Amino acid sequence: MDDEEDPIVEEIPVFLSKNLQDNLYLFQYPTKTELPNLDDAIVVNCCVKPFTQEVKVDFGLNIESKSYDRFKGEQFAVAADGKNTYGAATPKGGERPTYKRGVMDKQAFTSTRSLTDISKYVVGIYMDKEMHLSPLASIVQLRPSLNYFDKEDKRRKAEQKAQTEDVDDEEVAQQVTVKFARGTGAGAAAGKKTKEQRGTYDSFMQRISEEPWCETYWHSRDKPIAQLERQKLFTTNHQANQSLSLPAGEYLNKLLPHDEHVQQVDEANVLPVYNKAMLKTLALLDQLRVLLKDARMLSFSDLLNILCEHVDPHVNADKVLALLPQVGILLHGNWVPKSELVYPEKMLSHANGVTAEQMIRARDYILYRFSRTQCLHRNQVMTATQLPPAETLDVLSTVARVNTTKRWELLLPPDKEFEQRHVELVQRQELHWRATEQSYNEMDWAKETKRVRKRSMRKSESQQSQQSTMAMPPPAPHLPSET
Repeated sequence: MDDEEDPIVEEIPVFLSKNLQDNLYLFQYPTKTELPNLDDAIVVNCCVKPFTQEVKVDFGLNIESKSYDRFKGEQFAVAADGKNTYGAATPKGGERPTYKRGVMDKQAFTSTRSLTDISKYVVGIYMDKEMHLSPLASIVQLRPSLNYFDKEDKRRKAEQKAQTEDVDDEEVAQQVTVKFARGTGAGAAAGKKTKEQRGTYDSFMQRISEEPWCETYWHSRDKPIAQLERQKLFTTNHQANQSLSLPAGEYLNKLLPHDEHVQQVDEANVLPVYNKAMLKTLALLDQLRVLLKDARMLSFSDLLNILCEHVDPHVNADKVLALLPQVGILLHGNWVPKSELVYPEKMLSHANGVTAEQMIRARDYILYRFSRTQCLHRNQVMTATQLPPAETLDVLSTVARVNTTKRWELLLPPDKEFEQRHVELVQRQELHWRATEQSYNEMDWAKETKRVRKRSMRKSESQQSQQSTMAMPPPAPHLPSET
């Protein structure tokens, strides 16, 4: 009777992923509300203490904002580092300045342990009607650090001590060591035990305070390496299928193994990460390849600004324009990377293992359709390219985004000015579209022919005879001639 009143609506399989159980931290911001979150904040520096599991993150402040009080920011910098520290070299053995630019341009957040026992807490992700759970290594709370006030008090006390210190050498206090004889009995044993306990606690606290900060890299959530690490929160289908065929005892050992191992990552699917220093060592063609691949879509003016500000201030615009067609495609005045750069050879998709050749063909079809129209529907692309939903979303995200009407449009608006100044490039790209137009139209025709149902010849002949009969006009009546 109870089962009939409370039926099972849906069964969801639950998987346990232990790929990140030693390195997965949960950050909490008690002083922040939901609206002003830190998802898009710029992280200047990030440090961690692995033994004590402490984290320190420096978030950059926009000092050019209208809401920023520059006078107050300079006062905080002077309070932390003293006067005339902007641009000065750090003295040997001295402490590095908190604000190198002479103004408070960052806000530090330090962590505290919110819970000591986190064995019963996990992080879960629900996707494709599956629940994947990952155990946590620590839960920390990040709060603003106001250590620049402590540095101001420490420096002020040191200055006052230097001004008031006027003591002769004879009056300098000398250290005197006093030794007491050790007693015997229960009192001595209790005192010795208390001293040992105190020594253990003091040594532990000293070890915590003396543990150095280890600088780490902070990768934003949209970077490829962050997406790769996020995939470790999921268990692979191969692991799940093996576990279903195991006995109960072996399944438990596989679920909670004694010897932990790190899941190997295929190096062919790992995208390289470039910084400014590495970009400067590359040739101009390789620089354009990296910039287009990371930005997904760039105007020519933005591309030149990036090269001039961060790579080479004397870059030649004509040379850049001559090399761009080798790595990019002109689409409504903007440049997008070629599909071969986005999906290298022998690369498989993360969701369903679709080959790079199929992904390239689907992306080329999307680029062609965007050259003819402003918006696309996801179902239309999925039907024409025959890709699964996850891969269709991945390909569309390389050049487009969803607008308010639930349709996909290009990431950037058309650059009419560039098209008017470089008519030859536009004509050359149009010739390429016309040369490949037949193959893309065949994809649409194949989509339309699949919906047509075959009818019998007898039925079609009868319908044709009816249509011909209905199409013939009736004979006109004989009218008498006028006299």
